[in-house]
Amino acid sequence: MKTILTIRLDKDLEKSLSQLAKRTGRTRSDLARDALRRQLALFQFKQLRKRVMPFAEARGYLTDEDVIRDVS
Repeated sequence: MKTILTIRLDKDLEKSLSQLAKRTGRTRSDLARDALRRQLALFQFKQLRKRVMPFAEARGYLTDEDVIRDVS
């Protein structure tokens, strides 16, 4: 089952979306869904990071480089 979501776009955003759809051969809806999925994933990542940071800092992980150094 699909749900319909109606959003309002300013003219510049609508033009950019239409141009990208034409260049990529994808629909505007597909591009909008992809953008929404990415934004939601980014939001979830930031929320998780915020919850984990106190534990990481307590173990000496203060920067992304600290994590990369130990994971690589």
